[in-house]
Amino acid sequence: MNSAWPEAPLRAIQQALANLSSEQAVAVALSGGTDSVALALVAAEVCAQRSQPLYFFHIHHGLMPEADAWAEHLTAFARALKVSLVVRHVQVDLGQGLGTEASAREARYQALAALASEHQVAAILLAHHQQDQAETVLLRLLRGAGVLGLSAMQDDVSRQGMRLLRPWLEIERAELVAIAQDYASRTGWQAVEDASNADPQYKRGAFRTELVPVLEQHWPAWRQTLVRHARQAADVSEILDEVAALDWQTLEPDASGQSFSLKAWRDLSPARQALVLRYWLDQQQVAMPGERRLADLMRQLRQLHALGHDRELLWQHDSHTVRCLRGRVSLSSG
Repeated sequence: MNSAWPEAPLRAIQQALANLSSEQAVAVALSGGTDSVALALVAAEVCAQRSQPLYFFHIHHGLMPEADAWAEHLTAFARALKVSLVVRHVQVDLGQGLGTEASAREARYQALAALASEHQVAAILLAHHQQDQAETVLLRLLRGAGVLGLSAMQDDVSRQGMRLLRPWLEIERAELVAIAQDYASRTGWQAVEDASNADPQYKRGAFRTELVPVLEQHWPAWRQTLVRHARQAADVSEILDEVAALDWQTLEPDASGQSFSLKAWRDLSPARQALVLRYWLDQQQVAMPGERRLADLMRQLRQLHALGHDRELLWQHDSHTVRCLRGRVSLSSG
């Protein structure tokens, strides 16, 4: 197997796997595009050196007419690398009001979480790179995300019960393209081309085809700059989490963390009231509400009598409900 991969991508994967036992299985989320193929190639070498079990997980959305052909194409790729390929077919629910991109992403993560559990995989490697991170920062900024959102993607995070590793967030895509092209030149096997990645009807596609050329012309270092902002925002987010955790302990939480003292919450400054509410909802694994929805909850809490006797509080978000009874703010689901 070729061991002459570029040093930075190779070292990044070695570092990402260094805190895992070589007996723990890992997987690569393999779409078949250039980025994930490069990740699969380097991860296969690193895992072979470590004698570490490796899987390739391919999520078949069925959204593109070429989807079946892609799965067959990846079967040959995995066979050549002597790595087990697991293909999971999913149905993308387009009736959620999330749009095609977000719905497909949610279905993909659900499927990956199920596969990780079924195959006892300790971590899944994702091929997001420097430009992906920069795009995420800018798109979140345009959507009005705050500091927490601008930290963008994390290199090591848990989601839906699985551990996700993104070792290449600081790696330029050109290095990944070089890896995939080198393999293609030696074997004739080419990564697949997903036309939707450059389709301007999708946000990412519009960004890449219409905005990136302008950024490249006038701000050639835009990727590095935005990735630096993401790192700084992540540092700020970590500090805010520490502050919120300290504030949370002053709210007299119950053992399950589902309720807290209204009076103690009202003793905090407005900014820290909002911060600790976000912390509480995140700890309870509630999808973060938008700014308006959170402001509505805070308004209702501030209008209550300190003991919560004078009026009814009923704030609903997705399947969750926040109520206040005898001075205790509580969260329930279902």
